[in-house]
Amino acid sequence: MTQRTLGGTSRKRKRTSGFRARMKTKNGRRVIKARRSRGRVCLAV
Repeated sequence: MTQRTLGGTSRKRKRTSGFRARMKTKNGRRVIKARRSRGRVCLAV
């Protein structure tokens, strides 16, 4: 039997640790700022 990808988990990942989710909260913006200062290529998921 072929296995399907879990669509729900990727949605949850986006909703909890995506860029838009980070920008909603004050601490989330702090996370983005910290990752920018480190020179990260990927700021959020």
